[in-house]
This record gives sequence, C-alpha cells and structure tokens, in this order.
Amino acid sequence: MLTDPKLRAQVDALWDKFWTGGLANPLDAIEQFSYLLFLKRLDDRENASERQAKRKGVEYQPRVPKELRWGFWTQMKAEDALKHLKTVVFPSLVDLADEKSSFGEYMKGVECKINKASLLIEACNLIDQMQISQQNQDVQGDLYEYLLNKLSAAGRNGQFRTPRHIIRMMVQMIDPKPRERIGDLAGGTCGFPVNAHLHILEQHTSAGILEYDAEGLPHHLIGDQLSKDDRVFMSGKKYLRAFDNDSGMTMLRIGSMNLMLHGIESPQFFYRDTLSKSFTDEREYDVILMNPPFKGAVDKGDVHPSLPSETTKSELLFLHLILRALEMGGRAAVIVPDGVLFGSSRAHVELRKRLIEENRLDGVVSMPSGVFRPYAGVSTAALFFTRGAQTKEIWFYDMAHDGFSLDDKRVALDASRNDIPDVVNGWKRRFDPAFSGSREARIGELRALLGPLKEERRTLQAEINRLTFETALENPLNTKDTKVTKENPKENLVDFVSFESFVFKNALAEAQQKLAVLQSKIVNPQSELDRLTRQFWVTKEQVKANKYDLSASRYRQADADAVYHEQPSVTLERLSRLEQVMMDEIRELGKLVNR
Repeated sequence: MLTDPKLRAQVDALWDKFWTGGLANPLDAIEQFSYLLFLKRLDDRENASERQAKRKGVEYQPRVPKELRWGFWTQMKAEDALKHLKTVVFPSLVDLADEKSSFGEYMKGVECKINKASLLIEACNLIDQMQISQQNQDVQGDLYEYLLNKLSAAGRNGQFRTPRHIIRMMVQMIDPKPRERIGDLAGGTCGFPVNAHLHILEQHTSAGILEYDAEGLPHHLIGDQLSKDDRVFMSGKKYLRAFDNDSGMTMLRIGSMNLMLHGIESPQFFYRDTLSKSFTDEREYDVILMNPPFKGAVDKGDVHPSLPSETTKSELLFLHLILRALEMGGRAAVIVPDGVLFGSSRAHVELRKRLIEENRLDGVVSMPSGVFRPYAGVSTAALFFTRGAQTKEIWFYDMAHDGFSLDDKRVALDASRNDIPDVVNGWKRRFDPAFSGSREARIGELRALLGPLKEERRTLQAEINRLTFETALENPLNTKDTKVTKENPKENLVDFVSFESFVFKNALAEAQQKLAVLQSKIVNPQSELDRLTRQFWVTKEQVKANKYDLSASRYRQADADAVYHEQPSVTLERLSRLEQVMMDEIRELGKLVNR
C-alpha cells in the first residue's frame, strides 16, 4: 500500500495529466509512465555510478550516451524535448534495456504517445518530485501498484488485475521457497510473480527489520536471511517466469516494469500463447500461481496436442496445462470459475477426476461472487493441488467475506467482515490436532449456547405473529361473546374493543422489544459459529460418490439461522377468522344499504 500521502497525490496528479492530455486509455497512460520511469531510474543509476567513480578516484565510464539521459533532454525547451524524445530517445530504448530481460525484448518498436510538449514537461516534473531513486524498493513497488490500481478504477481494463488481497492470500497458502521455479502462464500485470517474490523476501527478512502497514502488507523486505546460493538462483532466468498472449505488447511491458520495480532486475515475462503448440514446457515449474482467463472457447486447431481434444474451454485447458508444466511434487494455486467445480459435462468431470485420482487436491476455497466486481459477477474458487501425490481428504473453506463490500463499489469493511485471515490460518494449521480440536470444542459450546436462545426466539416469534394478527383485526368479532344490549350499548362495546386493541398493541411492543434483546444475544455467537463451520474436510470417497463435485455448499454442514414460519394449521385458522370478519362487515354494509 502506498502510504505516503504526498506520493499518492503526485501519482493522482500524474494520472490526471495523462488523462486530460489525451491518453484516455489507462493502459496507454501506464505504458508511457513505465517508459518515463525507466528513463528516470536509468539516469539515477548512471548518476550514482558517476559519483562512486569519483569517490574511488577512477575515470568514469558512461554506459548511457549523454543525449539519452533524463538530465539532458528534460532541460530542453518543451517542444525540443518532445521532438528529441520521439526521434532520439525512444528509438534507442531497446539498446538501453537489459537485452536478456523481457523488458529489453519488448522495448523494440515502442512508441511515444505523448503528443503535447506541455504534458511531457509536466509529467517529467512530477516524476522528478517523486524522487524515485531515494525511495526504497518497497515504495517503488507500491507506487507502481498504486498506479496499476487505476486500471481497475478506469473500469475498461480492470479484468487484467486479480485483486491484490486475493493474490496475497493464495501466495501465503502456497508458500513458495527461495530456490523454487515459480511460473504464471497467464501473467497479466505480473501480480502473482511479484507477490511470490515479496513473500519469499518477507519470510527471509529478520523480524526486527520488518514493518507492516495498515493493510497488513510487509515493508523493508531486504531478505537478509537469504543464503548466497538463494540469491544466485533468484537472480537467474528460472526463478520467476511468466507469459501472456497480449499481441499489443502493452501488458508485457507493464508487467515487466512491475517486476523491475519490485527488485527483479532482469524480468522473464514473455509473449506466448501457453495453450498453443508453441508452448512446450513440461515439468518446468515447482510452483504455479495464476488466474487464467475465462474467455470461453479457444482456437481448437492451435491447442497443444498434449491437452484434451474434447473441450475448447480455456479454464479446463489451463488446468491440464498446469499439470503438464508442473514438476512431480510441484504445487499450484489457481483461480477458476465455479462451473469448474460442478460442471456436468464429460470434460468437467474428467478434469476433476484427474485432479483427485492422479494428483492430490489439497484444498478448495470458494469465494463470494463479488470478488471481481464491478467487472464480473461470476462466482470463483481457488484450487490448491500437488502434482502426482495422492488425494485422501480435501480441505474446504466456504468464504463469505473478503474484507470489501461485494457490490460494484468494493468499499473496505471492518475486520469482522474479512474471512481471509481465517482462511490462511486455518490452511496453515489444518493438520494440527490441537487446532482442530479446539475449534470443534468451541463449535459444540456455541451450539449448546444458541439452542435454548433460538428456541426462545421461536416462541417469541410465534407470539408476535399472534399479537400482530389480533391487533390487525380490530373488530368486534374479537369479542364475539359480548352482545349489544340495553344494559351494554354499542358505545360501551366500542370502548371495550379499543381497550382490547390497546392491550394487544402493548403486548406486541413488549414482545418485539424482548425479541430485539434476544437477537442481540444470538448475533455474535451465531456469527462465530458460521465462521468456524466455514472450513471442513471432505473425504475422497464422498467427492467420488458425487461425480467429483467440488461445490462447498454440497458438503458444508451449516448451522442455518432459520427464518420462522407459522404452522399451516394456525395460518388456516386465521384465514378462516379473516373470512368471517369480512362476511360480518359485508352484512353490516348490507344493513346500511337497506335502511
């Protein structure tokens, strides 16, 4: 999270400048920002090398030609600077980037889309004010993440980004290690590789150095506990690899810059349709983290022959691809639409059968449908599995809240409306007998507490229903044994009925007050019970008996907070009384008409 309000304001101002300056497509705005940020960081690095050479008393050997450096062309007049950037700097960007990285490869053919000289100078001034080189790696990464959030705010391209808190949850659960080969076969903005890298640094940074912000995100990730061999591997080509089939290259550049700003100096994020025949990786990854696109059908003629031929649904093909790409014993965490969990087609059933019979399906986390709003209302789940192991039991979590409102606004909520900490904690301790035992004991206590309270509530609700009905009648029929006579005139009867109505209304108000007090005693224990029963184990045999259905709702034994319903016999008796009241009113009206 970008906590510095000054930096946030500067990023917001830069975004507004781009928007009003003609870069209406948010991808274009972030792409141009990436280029300028790259040039600024390159110049800062060159300045640091020059100062170091002077301190050592050696001759400075420039790596970047003077005419390409930020400090040179930003001092020109606005029109000259824009022309220089377009004709000299941008054509040379490919030579400045690390040719071994994806950022260097996709610098070829880059285009400066800033067409207003004033916009260029304003953008450069704002980037200068951000003092990028003086910010630590955390702040640089958070700054770029904050800008990437503008993709979601802009709406049109929000589908490229999986919510950061969902990514972090999945990364914490899969727990990647320093010398594991980590992959994302549909990279987008590289949120999964970035967070996997940050997780490894967090796990290998001394506790006294780490700090956590208001969102629980770690800072000062220096990885001081990493070994020399760890660092060597993490600087190599097989540490983090990601792919995307964005033919426009924009996402590849943005994702590569995202990796660079989070400390990956030579990002490996390349253009590839990983479902196609051109992608041949097999047993190449120890960990795969991803959110595959749910676009529906793909080009059947170009699908790799190792993938099933009976389906063209991308979400199914990607799961088969992941199993092919994982090393034996490799782990995966993948977001899938709910249809994958319960689809009845042969392709759906065969996929689930393969996950369970030929591998180990470790866990299923069902997520609420609002997680990807406002761009998609589809319900999703995260699957966790290990290639080649044996499934005996599957851990489920039926998530209800992710810490944000589940409408299009996605407003942050209080901690009580966030299941993610419980998901992560439950996953990490799922094999701990003491943890499971304490939860089961607490569930028993809560059920024992709630049973009598709910019975009392049912009694009160029945009484409230009766009193509501009696109050609504307000008819002399309620006093059918009281006759209008000379000694008991009609006026007295009306007074009596009014008194009866008054009594009913008072009794109703008293019962409703009691119900409100009782409900306040129920709500917190019920909420705790709901949360405790959200996670549970299901055996392989149970799943197999249900055609490998993985819907959490099929297996969860929820303690439903049932809505009260009146007995049918009581309802019929009241309908009969209402009918009699209506008939009496009709007779009274008839008497008036015949006078």
